[in-house]
Parts: sequence; structure tokens; C-alpha cells
Amino acid sequence: MRTLICLFALSLAGPALSADLLQIYRAAQDNDPNYAAARSTLEAGREKLPQGLAGLLPSLSASGNSSWNENELSSSLSPGSTHQNFNSNGYQLALSQPLFRWQNWVAYDQSKFQVAQAEANFAQARQDLILRVAQAYFDTLFAYENLSAVRANKEAISLQLESAKKNFEVGTATITDTHEAQARHDLAQAQEIAAESDLEVKQNTLQAIIGRPPGKLARLRKDAEASQPRPSDMNLWVAAAERDSISVQIQQAAAEIAEREVDRQRAGHYPTLDLVANVGYAKSSNQGGNLQENEYQNIGVQLNLPLYLGGQVNSRQREASANRAAAQSMLEAARRSAALAARQHYLGVANGLAQIHALKAALISSQSALESNKLGHEVGVRIMIDVLNAENQVYVTRRDLARSTFDTLLAQLQLKSAVGTLGDEDVVTLNTLLDPTTAQ
Repeated sequence: MRTLICLFALSLAGPALSADLLQIYRAAQDNDPNYAAARSTLEAGREKLPQGLAGLLPSLSASGNSSWNENELSSSLSPGSTHQNFNSNGYQLALSQPLFRWQNWVAYDQSKFQVAQAEANFAQARQDLILRVAQAYFDTLFAYENLSAVRANKEAISLQLESAKKNFEVGTATITDTHEAQARHDLAQAQEIAAESDLEVKQNTLQAIIGRPPGKLARLRKDAEASQPRPSDMNLWVAAAERDSISVQIQQAAAEIAEREVDRQRAGHYPTLDLVANVGYAKSSNQGGNLQENEYQNIGVQLNLPLYLGGQVNSRQREASANRAAAQSMLEAARRSAALAARQHYLGVANGLAQIHALKAALISSQSALESNKLGHEVGVRIMIDVLNAENQVYVTRRDLARSTFDTLLAQLQLKSAVGTLGDEDVVTLNTLLDPTTAQ
């Protein structure tokens, strides 16, 4: 009875919903190994701050010792020798607090930028995950669309082939029409095999990201439209990319770290001053065999002034200066790359929208041309090859429209990634263009 009730409820629920882009993205966040590695790397990078702070805080250590001593004492004034066997032991508690260690202060300052760099690297990994998921998702949808178009084209050619054969049998068409239709049919069959293989590859690519077969995916709504970039001025996007791109942020942190590394290595010439304190206890035997016990406490300051270390400090300082120059050059390269990416993706969106508009009009024209060629073939003013060419044009236009639509939607995400603003909310927005009741 319970089973019947469940089946009845499922029948009232309508068609099963397919996985959409947001669900696939959530699955990728949980299962993508590259994203998991980036998350662990972030956790490791955040430890740089307490490690840098440790150089400014006191250190406390405890030590102890226990030794068995066997001594043989002899003297020229008295014959024979004296043996002393005893145990000596002790312990010590030592405290050290840096008062002036400039390299430690610089290292602590460095650690802040190292954490910032780790955060930026993780933000880059999150953006990369969104782009990889969207790319794999849209590639899979396009592979479905392409396969559907190939099969529709093949079916239409099959009908034309059958018609050509019948017309040849009754003498109203030549064998040439049959051969042309057969050639197109064979080509469509080969295209179908290639499309099926491409679909399997794209599904496997998506599976490698989410860790399971993707299943059926929600398709784009028929009324889905890509939007124009806001703001509409490309130069504003370029300026934002040069300032806020994640790659620029990463290299900016690297440049700051390199700048402070020069100061840290220069501090190798500076004196250091520490507050030191010791508390301890020692027990041993003196030469006469009497037991000695000693408890001590002391506190003071310790100054260390490096004079010469074989040129090591100067060499490391030159090395740090060269690394600083390299970091500055890489920062400039990151800014230029971000600007170039912003221009490319902005144009990708703008040109993609124009191409979508043109291809929609071309699809309507191609379908009208196909109907006209079919009618013309029926009345004898068009030959079979004209109909086949018209059908192929409809297939090519439909395929190009799907490809252009997916590329434009991806370019929108890439444009936001170029300026460092791509986030989960963009996945949610893009997901509203999908119809969960449709699946491929």
C-alpha cells in the first residue's frame, strides 16, 4: 500500500528535475581535488602569521641532566690513589625575550602579506573552479545540442534518401539524386559517431570535477538571453582588472614580501638584544667526596653584535634585491595580462551578443530557405542537392548558435574573473537561465 502511495505521489510530481549548474558547482566544491588542495594550502598559509609572531614572543625551555662519574685521584705526595664514584644531576629553566631583533619584526610584517597571498591564491582557485565547472557544463550541453542537431540532420537526409530512391524507381528522378543523398547520409552517420564520442569525452571531463557521473543536465531556457556588460565602457573594466584582478593581488603580495625580505637580510648587520633569565639546580661531589648542591637564579640582558660572517649577509642582501626586482617585473606582467584578459573577454561578450543576434536571424532564414527548396524540388525547379545543402545549412546554423550562446555566457564569467569579482552569486544568476524541468 505504501509503495502504491509513493508511486501515485511521484506521478503527481511531474517530470523529474535534472541537475542544474548550481548543483553541479556545489558538488564540485565538495569533490574537486584541486579545490580541496587549494583549501588545505590556504590553511597552511594562514599559519605564517603565528609563525611570524613567534619571533617576537618569549621562549621558554627546560633542560635536565644526570651523569655517573668515576674518578681516580692520585698524588705524588702520597702513594696509591683514591677512587670517587658519584652521581651528579641538575635541571634548568631558561627564559629568553627578544628586546631588539629587527629581522624578527620584518618577518612578522612579511607574514601578514604571506597570509594575504594565501587568501588571494584561494580566491583564484575558487574563481578557477567556477570557470572550470561552467566550461565543462556548457561543453556538455553543447555536445548534446550538437548530437541532437546531427541526428535531426541525419533523419532529414534519410527521408530525402528514401524519397530519392522511390522517385528513381518510378522514373521521376535520376540516379544522381540517390547517390547525392546517399553520400550525405553516410557523412551524417560519420558526424553522428564523432558527436557521440565528443559527448562522452565532455561528460567524463565534468565527472572528473564532481567525482561522479553528472547525469542529466538542465538546459538553457528558450527565452534565455545573455546580458550586456555593465558598465558598458571597456576602459573601466580594464582599469578595474589592473587594480583588482586576483592575479594582480597575488603578485602585489609577492612584491611586498620581496621588499621586506631586503630589509630582513639587511638586518643581519644589526645588533640583537635579548632579555635572558635562568633558574636551576645542580648536585655533584667535590674532590673530597663531599656532596655539593647549588640552586641559582639569574636575569640579565644579552647583546650580540655581528662583525663578520664571511660575506654571507651581503650576498643574501644582493640576492633579496634581485628577487625584489623580479617580483616588481612579475607584478607589471600580471597587470598587463589582466588588462589584456579584460579586453578580450569584454569583446567576447559584446561580439558574442552580436553574433547570437545574427545567427538567430540566419536560422530563421535557413529554415525558410529549406522549406522553399523542398517546395521547389517537388515542383521540379530545384534538384536534390539543393535540398540537402539547405538542410545542412540549418544544421550548421543551429550548431553555431548553440556554440555562440554558450561561449558568450562563459565570456561573461571570464570578464568578471578578470576584474576579481567572480563569485558564487554569479553562478546563482547564471543558473536562473536554466530550466530544471528539461534535461539532456
